[in-house]
Amino acid sequence: MISKNKSKNKWTLFPMCFAMLFPHILFAQTPYEKKTATLMTTWGENLRATDPVLPEYPRPQMMREKWLNLNGIWQFQPAASATEALPAGNLSREILVPFPVESALSGIMEHHENVWYRRSFTVPADWAGQQTLLHFGAVDYACEIFVNGKSLGTHEGGYDPFSFDITDKLTASGKQDLAVRVSDPTDAKGYPRGKQTLYPGGIMYTSTTGIWQTVWLEAVPPTRIDAFRMIPDIDCAVLKFYPTTGGQNIRSLKFRFQIYDNGLEIARTTQSYRSEMILNVPQPLKLWSPDSPFLYDMKVFLINGTEVIDSVSTYFGMRKISSKLVKGQYRMCLNNEPLFQMGPLDQGFWPDGIYTAPADEALRFDIEKTKALGFNMIRKHIKVEPQRWYYWCDKLGMLVWQDMPSMNSYIDTGKRPMPPREDAAFERELEAMIKTHWNSPAIVSWVIFNEFQGLHGEPKRVGQVKKWDDSRLVNVNSGVNDTRYGNTGTDILDYHSYPPPVCPPTAGSQIRVCGEYGGIGYFEKGHIWSEGNPYETVDSRAKLLDKYTLYGEMLIYYKSNKGLSAAVYTEITDVEMELNGLMTYDRKMIKGNREDFFAVNQRIINEEQYYTGVVPTADERAQTWKYTTSQPDDAWISSSFDDSEWTTGLGGFGTEKTPEAVIKTTWNTENIWLRRTFYLPANALESEKLMLKVHHDEDCRIYINGINALNLTGYTGDYALHDISPDARAALVPDGENTLAVYCRQTRGGQYIDAGIYKKETNKQVSKLTNNSKFKIQND
Repeated sequence: MISKNKSKNKWTLFPMCFAMLFPHILFAQTPYEKKTATLMTTWGENLRATDPVLPEYPRPQMMREKWLNLNGIWQFQPAASATEALPAGNLSREILVPFPVESALSGIMEHHENVWYRRSFTVPADWAGQQTLLHFGAVDYACEIFVNGKSLGTHEGGYDPFSFDITDKLTASGKQDLAVRVSDPTDAKGYPRGKQTLYPGGIMYTSTTGIWQTVWLEAVPPTRIDAFRMIPDIDCAVLKFYPTTGGQNIRSLKFRFQIYDNGLEIARTTQSYRSEMILNVPQPLKLWSPDSPFLYDMKVFLINGTEVIDSVSTYFGMRKISSKLVKGQYRMCLNNEPLFQMGPLDQGFWPDGIYTAPADEALRFDIEKTKALGFNMIRKHIKVEPQRWYYWCDKLGMLVWQDMPSMNSYIDTGKRPMPPREDAAFERELEAMIKTHWNSPAIVSWVIFNEFQGLHGEPKRVGQVKKWDDSRLVNVNSGVNDTRYGNTGTDILDYHSYPPPVCPPTAGSQIRVCGEYGGIGYFEKGHIWSEGNPYETVDSRAKLLDKYTLYGEMLIYYKSNKGLSAAVYTEITDVEMELNGLMTYDRKMIKGNREDFFAVNQRIINEEQYYTGVVPTADERAQTWKYTTSQPDDAWISSSFDDSEWTTGLGGFGTEKTPEAVIKTTWNTENIWLRRTFYLPANALESEKLMLKVHHDEDCRIYINGINALNLTGYTGDYALHDISPDARAALVPDGENTLAVYCRQTRGGQYIDAGIYKKETNKQVSKLTNNSKFKIQND
C-alpha cells in the first residue's frame, strides 16, 4: 500500500537519494524483509522467501520440459529516470519477485515511478545446442531488459507476456547478469491501467509497478513451435489448429497430434504443415461446461521424417458459445443450449500482493469459492490475470467474461486532469490480451470498454475484435446503458444498475445482460482495510442475505419474463475501501452461510417464474389513475374515499431519463398520491404467488383496500416484484372491486412511480403462454 506519511525522516531518504546521484558507489545491500499490510491473506502470512515463489509452470496450455523459474529474491533500487543508464555493480536493496513494488510481499511497499531490478542466473548444462528464451509474464508498464550489460529491447504494456531470445547475449559459461529497468506513469498517462491509481479511494485502488508475473527461462530448438491457436467446433466434432513456427524449412515438416482422455490415447494423426489443420475428435464428444468441465489433453510434435524436432503439451475443451433466438428473445447459449450466466465481479486484487496472488493455491481458492457460492461465471473486471488463473477456470469449470483494462479510469477531474488517451497502446494491448488467452475454453466473451472509461471508436473496436476472434461473443461496452450501442455490431447490450439489477430494453439482435448490480456493503469486523462507501449498507449478515435474495428474485423475473441472459453481482471480495464483497479482502470470511448464497444463485440460473398482469403496469399497457400532488386527508387510502376532485392521468408518473421509466404523465414535484380501482378475478387468489410489481424512485408506500401492502425506500432502476403483506392480501376482494393507493416521495435526481399486481403462473398455465416475452394481460 502507498505510504500516506508525507513527512518521512530526511535520513531515511538520504541513502536512496545518494544512490540515485552516485550509482557507481556501492552500498551494503538491504536484505529482503516481508512487510505487513493492513490485511494479510493466510498464504501471505505463511510465505517465506526461502521457499519457491509461485513455482508452477506459468503457461499451462503450451508446456515444455526444459524451463527454469527465475522468481525469488532479486536486487532492487529506485531509478533517477526512465532513461537512466544501467548501474554498475549491486543494487541497494532486495525485492521478492514477482510481487509489485507497492505490495507488502515484495518487501518494498513503496511507490517509485522508475525502478531497477537485477539478478544472476546460470543456464543448465543440458540446454547446450538449444536456444534460450527469457519470458516475462507481465511487467507494468514500460521496461528495458539487459543481459550481461547488453540491451535486449523494450516492451510496453502492463498485462501481456513477452519474451526475448537471449542466446547470443550469453557468456560461454558461468553466471549471467539480468537487469530490468521499469517505468510506470500510472495516473500521469492515458495507458490501460484498470483500477490502479496513486490516489486510492472510492472505486480506485493501490497501483502495481514493475514485475508482477513469473519470470522464466525456456530451452527451445532452433526450429520450433512458437505458438498456436485452437478453435473447437462441436457441430462438426473437430478441433481447428493454427500453428505459428520459428526456424527454417518449416513447410517441409509435419505435425503429429496425440489426443488423450484422462491419460488414455484416443486419437493420433500426422499432417503436413498447413496454416490450418483439422483434427477429428472421437465421438461421442465430451463437451466442456461449468457442470462438466472436461478437458482433452494433447501432445503436439514437430517432426522431420522420424525425428522429433520439437514437442509441447496442451489441452483443449470442446465447447461453443453463441446467440440464439429463444421465445422471441436473443439468449446466450452454451453448446447450443440456453444457459443463464450468473457471476460476480472479480477485480483480482490482493491485500498483500495487490495484482499478484500470494500463491497459485490462492488463485484456485478464489475460483473454487466462487463456484461453491453457486456462480457459473466470473466477470474479470478491467484486469488481465496470469495464464494459470485461466487454467484453473478451465479445469474447475468457470465461464469468464474478460474485460480489457481501461484507459483513463476514474479520476476526480476537479483535482487531477485526465491525461490524453493512448489509443494506439489500447489497440496493441487489446490484441495481445485476446491472442494470449484465446485458447482458454472458459473465456466466452470479450468486454472492450467499461462504462465511459476511455471510450473511442466503438464500431471499429468491435470489428477488430471479431476479426481477431470470431468464436466468442463481443460486448462493446459494459455499463453505458444506451440502446444506441446496438448499432456498433456488438453481440451484447449491457446495463449497470445499483443497487438493484435491471433488464436492458429490447434492442435488435443483441443479447441483454445486467453487467453490474448489487454492491451491498456489510462490514466484517477485524477484516476491514478501511471503511468506504458501498452502494448500500446493511448491518447484519441476515440483512445482506435478504437483499441478495430480493435482487435474485428480480433476476429470475427478468430472465423469465423479459429475456435477460446474464447478470454480474458486485462483487466476490472486498477490495481495499470497497466493502461490498461476499468474501472479505483477506479471503478469511464469507459474509454468511455459503449454502444460502449457493441456493439463491442456483435458483437464478435454473428457475423460471412467469407472471401475468392482474393490474398491469405501464411497461405493459398504460393504466388510468387518479392523482394529486397536494396533501390529502388521512382517509385517502380507503376504498370509500372520494377522489373525484383529483386529476386523471395515465401511469407511470415521473420525469424523462429516469432509468427504465415509462413516462405517461409528468410528475416533477416532491410528493404524489395515486389511486385506482381494479377488478380482481375470482380465481386470482388461487395463485401460488400474488405480488406487487413496482418501479419507484424514491420512497413509496402502497395500500390495498386501505391496508398497508408494501413500504419501499430508495429507488430502483426497473420494475421489480415484491410480496404483498399478509394483511393486505387478506383484504383483497375476489370477483369484486378493489382499490390500489400509492404514495411516493422525491428528494433529488430522477423520479418515477408505477405499481401493479401480478400473479405467478403454475406450470400448467405457463405451458399455455405464448412464445414471446410480453406478459399475457388479463384485464385493463
